[in-house]
Amino acid sequence: MELPPVGTAAVTRTRATAPVPVTVCVTALCLLVLVLLGAGVRSAFGPQLRLDATVSEALYVGDGRAPALHGLLEVLTAPGVSWVRFVVFLPVLVWLVRRRSWWTAGWLVTAVVLVAPLTSLLKQYFGRIRPPFEDGGARYESLSFPSGHSSGIATLVTVALVLLWPVVSARTRRWSVVAGVALVVLVGLTRMWLGVHYLSDVVGGWSFGLAWTLGTALLFGALPGGRAALR
Repeated sequence: MELPPVGTAAVTRTRATAPVPVTVCVTALCLLVLVLLGAGVRSAFGPQLRLDATVSEALYVGDGRAPALHGLLEVLTAPGVSWVRFVVFLPVLVWLVRRRSWWTAGWLVTAVVLVAPLTSLLKQYFGRIRPPFEDGGARYESLSFPSGHSSGIATLVTVALVLLWPVVSARTRRWSVVAGVALVVLVGLTRMWLGVHYLSDVVGGWSFGLAWTLGTALLFGALPGGRAALR
């Protein structure tokens, strides 16, 4: 049996469609996690609320913490805010526009810009009050589920990985995934160290950010081999 050489239409179509079923499954799983956690919040599901309270008490660094520690945590949590995503991806967007990669640029803007307002809409729907720590969640009038920092950092890392995947080596991919996951986990932990989110808020934020980014990647064709993928 003879195989067609790399770069032919048959090979390209096979490689283009390979990531799609996995991405659909991951997106669906993330949405399921978000829905289940949200249902637990809305219905005041006892086991979930008790776990949230236990983890919050265990991880919160405490009221009256040292200013230096508070400043460090604020720095570590910053990658989850919107302006960081804009600063990181604005040069990428300019580069994509200059090379006329309109589908890729459209996906980038859609994923990066809309995740924050959509997270805010979810917060309004679920209506969860933040943890009642004096120097934590009690300082804020905004709502808690899902975490905006967590959805934001999940989007930032996922967009970066999807863009890089077709153009870097396998080794670079592995290390990029490790670094990305570490950053996502770190930002999520800072939200609980600061006492501004519960565990389910953080996991819900991760789930929504990943589902939103992968879902839009499917729609725009940003996965490797798609029309919006970098080549």
